[in-house]
Amino acid sequence: MRLDWYERVIGPLLFRIQAERAHHAVLTGLGLVSRIPGSGQALRSLLSVPQDARLAIEVAGLTFPNPIGLAAGVDKDAIAVSGWFALGFGSVEIGTVTPCPQAGNPRPRLWRFPAEEALVNALGFPSAGAAVVRERLVGRRFPGPVGVNLGKNAGTPLERAAVDYEAGFLALWDVADYVVINVSSPNTPGLRTLQDPVLLGYLVEHMKEVDRALARLHRAPQRPIFVKVALDLEPMVLDEVVDVLIAVGASGLIVGNTSTDPSLRPSSAAGLPGGLSGRPVQKRARDLLARAAERADERLVLVSVGGVMTAEDVVERIRLGAHLVQLYTGLVYRGPRFPAAVLRQLLRTLDEGGLYAVGALRGRLPRS
Repeated sequence: MRLDWYERVIGPLLFRIQAERAHHAVLTGLGLVSRIPGSGQALRSLLSVPQDARLAIEVAGLTFPNPIGLAAGVDKDAIAVSGWFALGFGSVEIGTVTPCPQAGNPRPRLWRFPAEEALVNALGFPSAGAAVVRERLVGRRFPGPVGVNLGKNAGTPLERAAVDYEAGFLALWDVADYVVINVSSPNTPGLRTLQDPVLLGYLVEHMKEVDRALARLHRAPQRPIFVKVALDLEPMVLDEVVDVLIAVGASGLIVGNTSTDPSLRPSSAAGLPGGLSGRPVQKRARDLLARAAERADERLVLVSVGGVMTAEDVVERIRLGAHLVQLYTGLVYRGPRFPAAVLRQLLRTLDEGGLYAVGALRGRLPRS
């Protein structure tokens, strides 16, 4: 059975309603898949999701069944985790989760620009809070790693941001396979100040101390800690951030969050608050990934997100040095078949190159 009905009926219908309402409609549908026994496997079969050992990758002490992840921001409150895995994702990143519930910014706060294949979002961390997310994850098992992306509450002063990150970590440590410190959203005033390499180093060191204490308490392995930075980071600052993360023992770097650069925006988006994602940020995401890969020299796990709109984009990001690649806006414009299409393209690329595993693609740039 083909999914032409999605392109012909469901997709156009979703694009006729306001962007955030469409987002919630998708979450509701996949939430049902997550709750109804057997529906996830049925969806995988319908989508012909490849399952091949060559797609697996082991990084940061975790095994990812494939390198394609759902980016933070799509499922902030862990509503449809099993549903995302059923689409073919190898990992799902929940959040951004704040310690206390908060409504986020006033609506409208999410806009689509189909001609440019772009989104602008000014959501401002709407979150059900760490306790609700914990309740939805505790005791459950998933076919791939689940990451938890942590942020601070809007009302928390910047100088007390570490308290909020710690509170989220304490609440969610044992239900997270990895944890992300989000210091790069443009929609929480002052948050990007924490991307300063010195401040970031102190914050990650503190979180590492908390992680060690929790691991001793639970008699369990420590959690990999990743940091998510913005695509607007100056290249030389990115170098410093990479150096600091290596020095303090962070596991990885996610490059990167949405852009506020007005030069990248569609003209019809001028004056809107929030950050831009999608095709317009593609080149910047590639460039920063390549620079981070050169600087890190295999000492950090690198996750690329931003402007990933085709299966070929995923192959390119891995060739440029990404261990993992996350989707957000590309999923909005390509629909539910996109993850499976990416996996099939990865397998074709491995076959064409005579490669034994997806990790062997890293650093193999095609000849010009």
